[in-house]
Amino acid sequence: MKEKQKEETLDPNNWNTMRATAHQMVDDMMDFLQSIDEQPVWKPIPEDVKETYKSTLPHHGQPLEKVYQEFTREILPYYKGNIHPSFWAWVQGTGSPTAAMADMLASSMNSNVTIGEHSAMYIDAQVINWCKEMMGFESSASGLLTSGGSMANFTALAVARSTFTNHQVRFSGLRDLQSQLVVYCSVETHSCVIKSIEVLGIGRDYIRMIPTNDQYMVDTNIMEQHIQADIAAGLQPFCIIANVGTVNTGAIDNLEKIRSLCDQYQLWMHVDGAFGALAKLLPAFQDRLKLIEKADSLVFDLHKWMYMPYEVGCVLFRSSEDHRATFAIEPNYLLKHDQGLAAGPDSLNNFGLELSRGFKALKVWMSIKEQGINKFIRLIQQNVDQIDYLKKLVESHEDLELCAPVTMNVLCFRYAPNGINQEILDEINKEIVMALQVRGIASPSSTILNGRYCIRVAHVNHRSKYTDFDQLIDEVLGIGRELY
Repeated sequence: MKEKQKEETLDPNNWNTMRATAHQMVDDMMDFLQSIDEQPVWKPIPEDVKETYKSTLPHHGQPLEKVYQEFTREILPYYKGNIHPSFWAWVQGTGSPTAAMADMLASSMNSNVTIGEHSAMYIDAQVINWCKEMMGFESSASGLLTSGGSMANFTALAVARSTFTNHQVRFSGLRDLQSQLVVYCSVETHSCVIKSIEVLGIGRDYIRMIPTNDQYMVDTNIMEQHIQADIAAGLQPFCIIANVGTVNTGAIDNLEKIRSLCDQYQLWMHVDGAFGALAKLLPAFQDRLKLIEKADSLVFDLHKWMYMPYEVGCVLFRSSEDHRATFAIEPNYLLKHDQGLAAGPDSLNNFGLELSRGFKALKVWMSIKEQGINKFIRLIQQNVDQIDYLKKLVESHEDLELCAPVTMNVLCFRYAPNGINQEILDEINKEIVMALQVRGIASPSSTILNGRYCIRVAHVNHRSKYTDFDQLIDEVLGIGRELY
């Protein structure tokens, strides 16, 4: 009989040593987060450190303590910055200590949250129910946690396409449709929506990118003209995408008018509320965002204005039947049983593309349990109030100007003293943004509005204080005067 080889495992040889290192990791991360406001918001990665990222595949292991030292020396100091109170670039949430610990717990459980009778499936469903409650969707609605807005928008538009064709597109594809499908949205719509339309086979040529008004809201009169023209041309309008918080300026499209157009022309209403939909929780926005509840599908990210660590987005559907009919499939290796591990809730593979899904719901569940939804509502309101404060600061300085109306939590402005031409101003503001980041002062991002380069502050940061915005304005003015 052949002698058995020594068996191995990835568990530590010495659990006490592992435990000590794990405790050190937790302590170091708590210290790091506690003192994050004392750190630069960002700093360049030295070239010699970048060289360490190019090392070849390790063939033999080394003690975890040594690997962790390498992390603290060559990775941690060069973080992106979105955990810092002065980070307002793109729309990237801050995370929280509790949610970070929840991610550790979820990784330790290592649940695949798609199928089976286990606790993570029920917590995932509970978080979806909370999301429905937050957005005013009926309990009969359905939803799915995704990696973020991109996959959530793709999922929503896949359901819209499938439902509009009575789900026959799943079997016969697009070629048997009587006419070409057409989608309508604002020129301010996020690029992930464009990608989704391309990947779904509808094609970019059949996305009608409708101009906006001076508030950066889609012009619904022009939109209706395009719908009518496409019908006259023998095409098939099927979906309107409404923005609740455009990425450039935070504008909110006219939901009432879009819902009316969808009813009139029998179209699917999809709302991309990646960050802005969560403003629905605020009393000041509840009337304006009431029609979110009448959307056929809604997308929003919990890792944006709910401050969760990456990654967790959400898509909701008014019709759970149409949602399931778009994706449901039951191969013989995924059969459901009455008892045992293969019992439990309906497989989430019947509601989306992924069969492998991590336990991302746990950080949401634990954070809301710990803080309560009212705390999150206060934080979202705090962000809106702080942006209003920043708006007043900009308006109080003659060398600064607003570049767009302020709707919620996004403010675009620029350094613009009199007597400097447009081209030079664009270059100065670009240099200001880069200097703010390289000097570790603050991280706004930028955009182009009406042909002008603008400094863009998108505020989904629970750590920011009013004094951080005072410093931002002081530094913008100071750097601007250095440059010109």
